[in-house]
Amino acid sequence: MPNIGDSERKTQNRVVKFFRDKLHYTYLGNLHDSENRNIMQERLHDWLLKQGYSEKLASNAVDALVKTSTNLQQGLYHANKEVYSLLKYGAKVKETVEQSPKTVYFIDFEDVSKNEFYIAEEVTIVSNNTKRPDIVLYVNGIALAVIELKKSSVSVSNGIRQNLTNQKANFIEDFFTTIQFCMAGNDSEGLRYGTLLTPEKHYLEWKDDGFSEHQPERDIVDIEVEEYCEGIPGKLEKQIFALFYKKRFLDLIHNFVIFDKGIKKVCRYNQYYAIKRAQHRLTDKKRGGIVWHTQGSGKSLTMVWLSKWILANNPNARVLVVTDREELDEQIEKNYKGVDENIVRTKSGKDLLERLNAFDDRLLCSLVHKFGKRGSDSSETDYEKYIEDLKNALPKDFSAKGDVVVFVDECHRTQSGKLHEAMKAILPNAIFIGFTGTPLLKKDKKTSLETFGGYIHTYKFNEGVRDGVVLDLRYEARDVPQDITSQDRIDAWFEAKTVGLAPRAKAKLKAYWGNLQKIFSSRSRLEQIANDIIFDFATKARLMDGNGNAILVAGSVYSACRYYEIFQSKGFRKCAIISSYTPQAGDLRTDTVSDEEETETFEKYNTYLKMIGVDPSEDKAQIAKKVEAFETEAKRKFVDEPANMKLLIVVDKLLTGFDAPSCTYLYIDKAMHDHGLFQAICRVNRLDGESKDFGYIVDYKELFGDLTDAMNKYTAGAFESYDAEDVDGLLKDRATEAKKYFDDTLEELDELCEGVELPREELNYIHYFCGESSHDEDQDEAFARIREKLYKLVGRLIRAYAESKPRMMDLGYTVSEQSSLDDKVAFYVNLRDIIGRASGDFIDLKAYEPGMRYLIDNYICASESQKIGSMDDFTLLDFIVTQEDKLKSEHKGEQESAAETIENNIRKKVVERMVINPAYYAKMSAILEQLILDRRRGVLAYGQLLDTYMELAKNVAKPEENTKYPESIRSNGALRALYDNCGEDEETALKLHKAIVKARLEGFRNNPVKANKIKRALYQLLNDDNEVERIYQIVVEQEEY
Repeated sequence: MPNIGDSERKTQNRVVKFFRDKLHYTYLGNLHDSENRNIMQERLHDWLLKQGYSEKLASNAVDALVKTSTNLQQGLYHANKEVYSLLKYGAKVKETVEQSPKTVYFIDFEDVSKNEFYIAEEVTIVSNNTKRPDIVLYVNGIALAVIELKKSSVSVSNGIRQNLTNQKANFIEDFFTTIQFCMAGNDSEGLRYGTLLTPEKHYLEWKDDGFSEHQPERDIVDIEVEEYCEGIPGKLEKQIFALFYKKRFLDLIHNFVIFDKGIKKVCRYNQYYAIKRAQHRLTDKKRGGIVWHTQGSGKSLTMVWLSKWILANNPNARVLVVTDREELDEQIEKNYKGVDENIVRTKSGKDLLERLNAFDDRLLCSLVHKFGKRGSDSSETDYEKYIEDLKNALPKDFSAKGDVVVFVDECHRTQSGKLHEAMKAILPNAIFIGFTGTPLLKKDKKTSLETFGGYIHTYKFNEGVRDGVVLDLRYEARDVPQDITSQDRIDAWFEAKTVGLAPRAKAKLKAYWGNLQKIFSSRSRLEQIANDIIFDFATKARLMDGNGNAILVAGSVYSACRYYEIFQSKGFRKCAIISSYTPQAGDLRTDTVSDEEETETFEKYNTYLKMIGVDPSEDKAQIAKKVEAFETEAKRKFVDEPANMKLLIVVDKLLTGFDAPSCTYLYIDKAMHDHGLFQAICRVNRLDGESKDFGYIVDYKELFGDLTDAMNKYTAGAFESYDAEDVDGLLKDRATEAKKYFDDTLEELDELCEGVELPREELNYIHYFCGESSHDEDQDEAFARIREKLYKLVGRLIRAYAESKPRMMDLGYTVSEQSSLDDKVAFYVNLRDIIGRASGDFIDLKAYEPGMRYLIDNYICASESQKIGSMDDFTLLDFIVTQEDKLKSEHKGEQESAAETIENNIRKKVVERMVINPAYYAKMSAILEQLILDRRRGVLAYGQLLDTYMELAKNVAKPEENTKYPESIRSNGALRALYDNCGEDEETALKLHKAIVKARLEGFRNNPVKANKIKRALYQLLNDDNEVERIYQIVVEQEEY
């Protein structure tokens, strides 16, 4: 029975017992005292013999696997990829030189019961460093998974970071060449899983399938796992069982791991369940269906994994992917080529039919070719012409070869029914699977589900938000400011827009905007909207700091061009138009229909030429290419450099298909509904770092009519064609949700600080978040976790406050409540600074990123003293000087607070540098501990401490200025480390340094052969293997080498 209060050791004992008793893995014991590798060669060799391979074949296969797993010449990713290939497809080895090669399989993926599953704990790995993963899981002697366990008071994040550290070159990266899953867990948070080099933010959590329809289609293994998990009380054990149940564990490795353009990936639970159900449909029922997975939840990879499985499990199978957007067609090709699958893009209907009529290509993609405007949504006509094109090109003897499975991407479109009908006539025996990221329209739902064969699996927007796969959306309908040309009205508008801003910030903004009367003299609605957007870029989180950007949807290409000109004229230059329009000289009519039309055409033409940098007098032949190149670069900047491309103005080309930009705001000034609107608003729900809490929709067209009603029903106005349950939870009212989010965050902070002892003065808070100077170092992790929570919550509070403050009166806060909240927020911001400095977390880095600093300065009126530590060149020595007044204060609490803050900072620096020069920093640590002891005993008065701290900090931070070093040693960090760790012997240090420099080759840390060259050189001087290993570990840490 799990206990949330269990220690790490108890948790580990319980988990090991669970693997032995419930999952039936064989226990190999505690391997703390032995040196271990990722391949237990004898166990693997014996298992291969049991499978009937000869002694020679088994030996040669093990040698091939070991050789591949130890070859890190091209890096860890490449080595792991090569090992995975051997595990999945086997190794081709010869018994004798004359004989032809035979394939030896290291894992039996067909009959799981034939494999041997092992668990070991405290597995000591000696490489460039010695590390000890908590739990390692082996199959047939090959290490396939690592789990780092933590007690419930220590975050799973710490275990994830441990995994990532261990995969670095100067730790035990060579152990990870065979590893398929990296995991971390505790009792309170459960288990998180990733794979090789998965960044912390991309670790996943396994859950039960949320799709309850078509129960008979569930996979038998999934039913077994779910039934067994019902009887498991603890979250950690439940998730361990779900991932390590033997049949599922090997299935996940075999069918749900992918190497994608330099990144190794594993599936999310929704992808797994969708594919398992699709497999059932294809094999048992020989029919298709629809997979509806909300945008941003990995639909593209689901298609890739399913098609790989289809092609691998049926030698006669072929997969055709049909899409109706060129960008999607390109994206699909890139997705498959990125995972080393050869896909053929057909050039026309005729080309497609010719390829289907032969069996040369097993994986094809085809585009519903456009007959309309470039980049626009496919029209009814496009589909009809595509179908006609196919029928006309149909050879008389046509018969598609193989078992064809057709994937229809974006199958929510109305036209996909017609396409399905036509293709069914051409491919009568094919099975069709539709994929969509948006709900089906009510009018099409019945037809689409009947056409394709019902839902295979769904994963809706609200499920994605719950799992943290996509962000929640905040909706705001805005009136366009009209008739505010009088100074009084301008002042009223400015006050309304700047409610909540500090007086200093208001003055600065007013000066920046100059003569507001002039700005508002135009009656143009577009100009007013442009002003509104520019104002957001000056006042809203993420927009004003360059971390986030926005998309503006204009009603027409002409409107987009007008918007572009307005933004340019106001100095807002980092914007671009992305549309289906290409300027053609032939469009400039000589036979004028009307003055107005002529003006619009000329304006569009000239604006585009100006934007892409083409002189109207030069040759226009290359304009289309220049437009394409300009758009490609604008989109790249929008994704990679948001500060340099702040706003994209789009019309009918809503960036579908190119990797979704991390856009924070979507401004809508176009009548939109249904799929177009759904896909548009999903542009802003992608994750993008901690500072992005939500995606924001600003609607200038009142698409949802009465806002309050729309927020309750979701089906008013623009979404009336959807069933309510299909769009449930998609949009939430910005003001209401802002208040709730702010109140909830403040409540969480109050709860976090409840345990601080009375009288809750500065020192009490420091002890609560940092511990006392003499605390047990084993507790550091627990204190670090609670501080991390404080920093995260205060950051969230600042963003939530900046969002709520302009609306405080409207949200029902009284003037006195607002004042009280101002003080509370300022208190927590100040507390974050105090704890950040007291722990040493903020000394060598900026206390706040620029965007956060802006919000504090403009909404919270932070005092100047709170800016300390945010300077680029702020050092430990500078910091100690700032504490002088507190050290010399008459108040005992202030003295103690300052002393402990300085001691924590010095200790943090010592711990960070210990690995670089163990002997030197061990001495510094001993001096610090004695200093703390003397202070506590009263041997040193607080007023005298400053010089002592300064001297110690100088030696810690700037050892190159320590005069105890001989001149020949002092200026070089590597020489200092050798000198300190070889008995302070100058001659030995110089000889070792010379030998290392001579033997050192580039990349020695990742290459055992190059490393051994250095070790041999060290042995010539030290003549002791243990000493060689000890000094080599120090050598690895020196940046001079």
